[in-house]
Amino acid sequence: MLKIAFHPEYVHPVRAGHRFPMEKYELIPLQLLHEGVVKAENFFEPLLVSFEIACLAHDPDYVQTLFDLTLDPKMVRRIGFPLTRSLVDRERYLVDGTIKSALYAQQNGISFNIAGGTHHAGYDFGEGFCLLNDQAVAARYLLKNKLAKKILIIDLDVHQGNGTAHIFQDDQDVFTFSIHGDKNFPFIKENSDLDLPVSDGITDDVYLQLLSKHLPNLFNKVKPDFVFYQAGVDILATDKLGKLKLSPAGCRLRDEFVLLNCLQYQVPVQVCMGGGYSLHIKDIVNAHCETFKIAVDLYNF
Repeated sequence: MLKIAFHPEYVHPVRAGHRFPMEKYELIPLQLLHEGVVKAENFFEPLLVSFEIACLAHDPDYVQTLFDLTLDPKMVRRIGFPLTRSLVDRERYLVDGTIKSALYAQQNGISFNIAGGTHHAGYDFGEGFCLLNDQAVAARYLLKNKLAKKILIIDLDVHQGNGTAHIFQDDQDVFTFSIHGDKNFPFIKENSDLDLPVSDGITDDVYLQLLSKHLPNLFNKVKPDFVFYQAGVDILATDKLGKLKLSPAGCRLRDEFVLLNCLQYQVPVQVCMGGGYSLHIKDIVNAHCETFKIAVDLYNF
């Protein structure tokens, strides 16, 4: 059975008109259920991740200030949300969701978190709506518990996963791969193991050729026994922040290619939704739901 992490606290209240489309975390499960892609039993509810587990990928002092709500105001501004107990709890739920999703992926080949992909959170900082880096913590959890030896993180959000690169910059057990907008946020990039910055305005063909040129080589070179996939849909032409020109069909082909490679190389994959800031929420939700549909078809759920 395809297992999907979801918690009601994923839908955190934000001010009217906020550019972060928080409502998508409620709409994606509803759309998947409405279309019959999944059933209620596919979803599981995560718990609050512990301080000790959060510290697997983050500086303990930083995590403590988060948990105590004593984070420096400058860091709070850098994150972009007012710091509240419910916000920190939301982040703790989604980190636990990604860890448990990774464990389900090892059983079933693939698993999802409705939220997650908080790739701007680095070792000792939060940024860009990200407080804790869920896939980084989950990767360290697998390694610490000897559930994986070599991990590949595929980050195809339009914004570079600078936090993920920062956390794993000296870690030989995790290979970080990012295709992202060269001139987009964050404007000071970190160094992933492989960064492929792309120009504004590129279309399906150029993007997909780049992915198809590099991804199979990475599977052969890195030889991962686990993959984390950050499947942001802010590559769409409709995205307010993305600056690329990919179509919904191109976004779907991207996801299909990633998951086909995971299948071909027999590597379990955990998928997080990542970013999406299209003007119309339906464009975001539909693109995310396509990722689930691809998984259901390819993995014969």
